[in-house]
Amino acid sequence: MNMASAKKSAIRVARSLEAHSFLAVIFGGLIYILAVTGTLSVFNHELQRWEQPDAPEMVSISPKAVERAALSVFNSEETPTTHLYVNFPQPDLPRTIVTTDTQAFFADARGDIVGEESFPWTQFLLDLHYYLHMPQILGLTIVGALGVMLIGLSLSGLLAHPRIFRDAFTFRRKAGRLSTVDLHNRLSVWTMPFHLSNALTGAILGLASILAFAIAAAGFNNDTEAVFSPVFGSEPAANAAPAAVASIAKPLKHMAATFPNLDVTYFILHDPGTAGQNSQIIAEHPDRLIFGEYYSYTADGHYLGNVGISDGTIGQQITGSVYNIHFGNWGGLPVKFAYLLFGLGLCVIIASGLKIYFTKREEKGNPAPRLEGAWTAVVWGTPAALALTLVLALLDIVPAMGLVAAFWLSLALAVVQGKRVGKAAITKMLFAANGAFLFLVVAVYAARYQKMVLTAAGLPITASFLVLAVGAILLRVSSFKDRGKKADMVVSAE
Repeated sequence: MNMASAKKSAIRVARSLEAHSFLAVIFGGLIYILAVTGTLSVFNHELQRWEQPDAPEMVSISPKAVERAALSVFNSEETPTTHLYVNFPQPDLPRTIVTTDTQAFFADARGDIVGEESFPWTQFLLDLHYYLHMPQILGLTIVGALGVMLIGLSLSGLLAHPRIFRDAFTFRRKAGRLSTVDLHNRLSVWTMPFHLSNALTGAILGLASILAFAIAAAGFNNDTEAVFSPVFGSEPAANAAPAAVASIAKPLKHMAATFPNLDVTYFILHDPGTAGQNSQIIAEHPDRLIFGEYYSYTADGHYLGNVGISDGTIGQQITGSVYNIHFGNWGGLPVKFAYLLFGLGLCVIIASGLKIYFTKREEKGNPAPRLEGAWTAVVWGTPAALALTLVLALLDIVPAMGLVAAFWLSLALAVVQGKRVGKAAITKMLFAANGAFLFLVVAVYAARYQKMVLTAAGLPITASFLVLAVGAILLRVSSFKDRGKKADMVVSAE
């Protein structure tokens, strides 16, 4: 091989390695985005409440008031809806919400409709975590695959460190890369039950739909409802002939009298106003991980029985627990705060894992400053992009797709800038951006809702954003001090 060929081969190998590393950054970045959004999504009910702090709130609502509100919304529909839903007040979202296929409204305790439900930023956040803003099936599949990848990374990391449990409390402070390694390994050990179960349940939720399509195609004549019916039950045969709307109050009264220890969370009326209509009530069971049990009723309110998520097969009960385990919806506020800490720990694990990789490359004389800058932009650019979209949502100046575009475009610009200016510079820029956007969130929210900021719906989240804004600015200020110290050291050396 001549010198020219050898040089071309070396260039080709170098470019291939850079492309390989860039793919690792992309997949690592997507997993990191899922970790950040998943941590925030634990508080999605609190965030929904915060986005509309002026909605009516209540501890409970009577069956008669529920029926009045539901019928008001149903009668307002221009095109007949195929489903009528009622969300009942819960501790983290103490509101009654009536929803159809096309709209959703708040009801007060008397059953009067008082305003339209709208939480664009929380919905944007959930869609980002569920689908990465892709078409639903494709997004769920990719998210599920990333969950499988996270499981593989966790198990391979465990196997690659035979002393990981023996050194579970070892931490070398101010030791450069070794400090980062210890932080990464210690957090991985301490939070392993959480991030393994979360990755597993996320993979199950993500891949369930695509697996259902495959199973339906193979053995159920492409009927996905038949695949899920052994777990969640099946609906009676449809009959579109017109009929009076089914009783709503009667099934709710039956539930209260027959199952007084259960907490009704959801009412569903299937095919309302038709001869084939029927209703289901979802109720939570105390001290159970299942999201709830379905209780079925005929149009005239006759009780048909439950589906079996609470007392059916082991498979049904496990399936009914996956969602709550993944999102921390099973133990009130203490569990949510635990999930917050574990979720933040997972974010640090992911971020530090790539940081260790780049540091090792530098120690071996093969640094990748452009890629490291891009990765740093993902780490600090993700919360900055989320904060930017929150400002836009509060200003109500862009549609839902505008929030999606703002997030991905701003994150892409941060990554490009990170590759250009490097790790240190992009870190300082994004500290400042995070602080500025979060202060804007608080300012815009206060200007929009004024006294409502101090309510139970507005204050906790607003105060949290304010604390985060102050923290980001302090990090930016400390970076100036660090730069000043380094400059003084250089002058002293000279």
